[in-house]
Amino acid sequence: MANIKSSEKKNRQRIKREARNASQKSAMRTAVKKLRSAIAAKDSKQTDGLLKEATKLITRLGGKGVIKPRTASREVSRLTVAAKKPKA
Repeated sequence: MANIKSSEKKNRQRIKREARNASQKSAMRTAVKKLRSAIAAKDSKQTDGLLKEATKLITRLGGKGVIKPRTASREVSRLTVAAKKPKA
């Protein structure tokens, strides 16, 4: 347990950040799961909307540092390829 005021504050900040990051990662995973299920169902209209939503979310989290930027880029790329495959 922290005894110094500044370390107590840092601990409070850390807890808030961890909760926010966990929530955002969970939302990202949910969006990806919805997209993958739409791709599996071959529902092209729903896939387009979900792809846009998931891409936007992943890119934003990569930019904020919640996930690594290269990981975000790789995820977006893979999802885009998977979403475009049934149309071809």
